[in-house]
Amino acid sequence: MTGQAGRRALRIVRVANFVTGRSGGLRTALRHLGEGYLAAGHEPVLVVPGERHGDTRRPWGRVVTLPGPVVPGSGGYRLLTDRRRLAGVLADLAPDRLEVSDRSTLRWTGRWARERGVPSVMVSHESLTGLLGQWRLPAGPARRIADRLNRETARRYDRIVCTTRWAAEEFERLGAPRVDLVPLGVDLTTFHPDRADPVLRERYADATEVLLVHCARLSVEKRPELAVDALARLRRAGVPAVLVMVGDGPLRSALVRRSAGLPVHFAGFLPDRTALAALLAAADVVLAPGPVETFGLAGLEALACGTPVVANAASALPEVIGPAGLAAYGTPAAIAAAVVRLLARPTADRRAAARRRAEEFGWPAAVAGFLRAHGAEPGPARSDVTAVS
Repeated sequence: MTGQAGRRALRIVRVANFVTGRSGGLRTALRHLGEGYLAAGHEPVLVVPGERHGDTRRPWGRVVTLPGPVVPGSGGYRLLTDRRRLAGVLADLAPDRLEVSDRSTLRWTGRWARERGVPSVMVSHESLTGLLGQWRLPAGPARRIADRLNRETARRYDRIVCTTRWAAEEFERLGAPRVDLVPLGVDLTTFHPDRADPVLRERYADATEVLLVHCARLSVEKRPELAVDALARLRRAGVPAVLVMVGDGPLRSALVRRSAGLPVHFAGFLPDRTALAALLAAADVVLAPGPVETFGLAGLEALACGTPVVANAASALPEVIGPAGLAAYGTPAAIAAAVVRLLARPTADRRAAARRRAEEFGWPAAVAGFLRAHGAEPGPARSDVTAVS
């Protein structure tokens, strides 16, 4: 099997944890990257945990599902915990390249690949230091633990791919070699300002009200309660705002209780991407209060719809949204103040700025960057990915 320009097609086996069957930025990224690998003439195979064993063909490549337990309190995330079984599947798949998205429980696969002469890539979607901080570890110990684990990751894998400078920083401070910065992309066709639906908007807010949307899993690390509390602040300040919470998760019941008496609508998980785009395009501001947000595809999808974003300053999103939104420290007061500042901008200006920013992120460039990290023919894509080292 050969790829473009006579190059040999590569079987790129990708292994990921913390992927739900319904939603999530990682799931979206894996799908688009798989489609890009196929278009470039390669053979992507994705191995993920699920309820039972499965082996299917999708538009983004072959998907192998292995049984994995649910992480308690995660709202459905599963893990590949059976090392022997996963190692056997990897051996059967005989990858030409291995790509791993989980620096915690799957770090052992780097050694597996090296022992078999398989070039490997670890994808860093997050800041390990930030995640440890969310578990209430003091800053000093969190940094030391993160540095130790990151050194081990850099030693085990041939390359590290970081999707933001925020994620790359903790490898840069170690002087880790072979680290690439490859921003992810956004579907600029599905997510577009033209998706705005006035009828949908009227379902939640009238012409005198401000429509806020929070689009993320309702789980602890996303800090969705900040969106509810920011709405309360805005209402007390006389801003006629309403909030739509898109997504589901273990905190939903607690959030329903917390929002009693406030105009908060729980829309649940929206499986139709076009329906989600219509809501994002109809909103005035999208809130992304999670302090450990990685690339933040939901925020970028909002920008593509022409809607500005208020993001937590501690996350990677300020780097992504740039001038098309505002960063706020993780308090309801700061988030509410940022919303007010965004609303003070002329509507046409803030929507145009959001769309312009989103247009800087395309999936072809992301695919090309990942394929370069694999030493593979990138195919016909833009070459605007920056190397960190």
